[in-house]
Amino acid sequence: MSPSCRVGDKAYWAVKSCNMDFEKVGEQRKLQLQELEEIRLEAYENSRIYKDKTKAIHDKMIVRKHFVVGRKILLYNLRLKLMPSKLCSRWIGPFEVTNVFPYGAVEVRSLGTNKVFKVNRHRLKPFYEGFQEHTTEEVRLGVPVYAD
Repeated sequence: MSPSCRVGDKAYWAVKSCNMDFEKVGEQRKLQLQELEEIRLEAYENSRIYKDKTKAIHDKMIVRKHFVVGRKILLYNLRLKLMPSKLCSRWIGPFEVTNVFPYGAVEVRSLGTNKVFKVNRHRLKPFYEGFQEHTTEEVRLGVPVYAD
């Protein structure tokens, strides 16, 4: 026997051992693709459920700001971002609400200059006044005296 016959025999047995039934192979491949499609759709569904739950948790934590005409508010100053001072407050005011428009616009009046201008409600927060400092009573402790 020549060496080429051995290689031919090996090739013959390799082809014979493979599944050459094209109908069966095609059906198996279709089932694999269908299973892959189901896994992909399930992943999309799980992703949508996760996003919905995350959005619900986030929306629950948001505090809605309702502004009433005559209420005092503070305005966020965007220009202070460029200044290097970290401890400088970025809220200026107080201002007074003169008109509330739909879709987030609020008209405010400066209490110092009486200028009236419109701002986005996301740049505003309520101004709480009337907080009083609590005075604490100071008690001095003397040197302890021990009785023998």
